[in-house]
Amino acid sequence: MTTPNGLDHITPLFRRILVQGALLAGALAVVGGLVGFLVAGGPGLAGGLIGAVMSVVFCGLTAVSVLLAIRFSGGQMISGAFFGTIMGMFLVKFVLFIVVLVLLKDRDWVDTPVLAVAIIVGVVGSLVIDVTVIAKGRVPIDVPLPGDGSSSASAEPGSDGPRV
Repeated sequence: MTTPNGLDHITPLFRRILVQGALLAGALAVVGGLVGFLVAGGPGLAGGLIGAVMSVVFCGLTAVSVLLAIRFSGGQMISGAFFGTIMGMFLVKFVLFIVVLVLLKDRDWVDTPVLAVAIIVGVVGSLVIDVTVIAKGRVPIDVPLPGDGSSSASAEPGSDGPRV
């Protein structure tokens, strides 16, 4: 049996972020595609759909990177594997984002302003999801409080102070 760690309670939060991000992607694809089509025809539709997919996929990769980092590091946040996974995914996202934008630059079949607005709306929506899920999440901490009668919180003779 493995010992539970503090990060075991974080995994459901990031899974919830992924599910809500998928719902955002669907809604943004429908609304962004429709508004883009009404504003700029076929190129607007393409810009709205591509912008929706790009913003939500790249923001969703953040949640995926945290889930992978937890797995690779064995649940230890203070480890090279944890930080390496998160930073590696950040670099991959950054390079992919730049490559996709360069490939889409000056294409007749994509309306750039619609693409930009869809990306911005998707990123802001993704940030709202992240904040609300984390703020509403109930992640327990194992810290003894004064007066709860826990022996681990009291100082032992010969020690430097309370154990935490």
